[in-house]
Amino acid sequence: MTGRWWLKAGSLALVLALAVAPVLGCAEDTPAESGGEGAAEEHVAAYKIGVVSPAFSASEDEYRGGEKVVAKYGDMIKHIVLPEDFTAEQETALSQIQSLGADPEVKAIVIAAGYTGILPAIQKVKEQRPDMIVITAPIWDDPDQMAKYVDLALDTDAVRRGENIVNKAADMGAKTFIHYSFPSHMAKELLAKRKDVMEAECAKRGMEFVLIMTPDPTSDGAPAMQQFLREDLPKQFEKYGKDTAIFGSNCGMQEVIIAEVMKAGGIMPEQCCPTPTQGYPAALGIEVPADASFDVTDINNQIGDKVAAAGQTGRMSTWPIPLGVFFPEFGVEIAKEMIENGFDSRDPAALAAMAQDISGVEVEFDEYMGYDNYYMIIMDSIIY
Repeated sequence: MTGRWWLKAGSLALVLALAVAPVLGCAEDTPAESGGEGAAEEHVAAYKIGVVSPAFSASEDEYRGGEKVVAKYGDMIKHIVLPEDFTAEQETALSQIQSLGADPEVKAIVIAAGYTGILPAIQKVKEQRPDMIVITAPIWDDPDQMAKYVDLALDTDAVRRGENIVNKAADMGAKTFIHYSFPSHMAKELLAKRKDVMEAECAKRGMEFVLIMTPDPTSDGAPAMQQFLREDLPKQFEKYGKDTAIFGSNCGMQEVIIAEVMKAGGIMPEQCCPTPTQGYPAALGIEVPADASFDVTDINNQIGDKVAAAGQTGRMSTWPIPLGVFFPEFGVEIAKEMIENGFDSRDPAALAAMAQDISGVEVEFDEYMGYDNYYMIIMDSIIY
């Protein structure tokens, strides 16, 4: 993996079928459709694939990923949308998943939800339908138990990203690496471990690592955190200079970080959830229509133009496609190949080849905890 992937117009294979709003989680919820509206590919299959996603308001990318495969394959896809408040309506959510298992036409279930507590439904489905293919991308239940019941589990390699982000920042010219977070995030083992990996990697690369704690949005609110960043970031650039890379552990930080990095001429190696649609459009004044389909290539090209106009070429980066949209499509294509052609979902090389065909970029798969059906992924980057 190079860590550098330059996007040109028309070079990215992934084109989203439906629109997303400029600010994640701000658009109103809309109902899922069970079939395409004339745009679906001609695909006659004697089976169906269930796709489970959060509601639009809970996680826009995964919802849109579900809609994308509906538009692609029409009635072959049964798109189930989980309740908006998963925690409060968990029993309803589990019943929805179990209903897919009760449908004899459904041969595979792809769950792209990012929730904990879904495994009991998968267990019941597998008990009743041992032949049911189940792909999660991701859910966050116990990995040991998931490996027993899930045919293929996928997630982002958060810890390894800590190493990759620092190395990318160094390659982009950073001499200082600032990590913004807050107490409730640093209390999470995975996020604390990623921070430790970043700090250790900075030491290896001769970069100064700086940890700065913001107000905690869980107790103080997101506006307090964002205002702190607006006031603090200019001070840090004045202290450490322009060759300073900024990383924030929270999605609500990204628009402010990107805007302030652009103003100061600093370095933005990657968001906490790397995608062109997080932070960049809002910070750079790029409109993503809410009522029309859009092309990720076009969004990346617009970002690249704004970056170049500000003299920031080579200093701003992310992953080139929304992972939440990629996962549902990838899961459906894997399930389809397993059903129709006996695809080996435990072959990381085959998974990587399929992922590159779908995304247009290199995707690495590493076994998690030695399980050959549980993989952590890293996607190649676009540096604008």
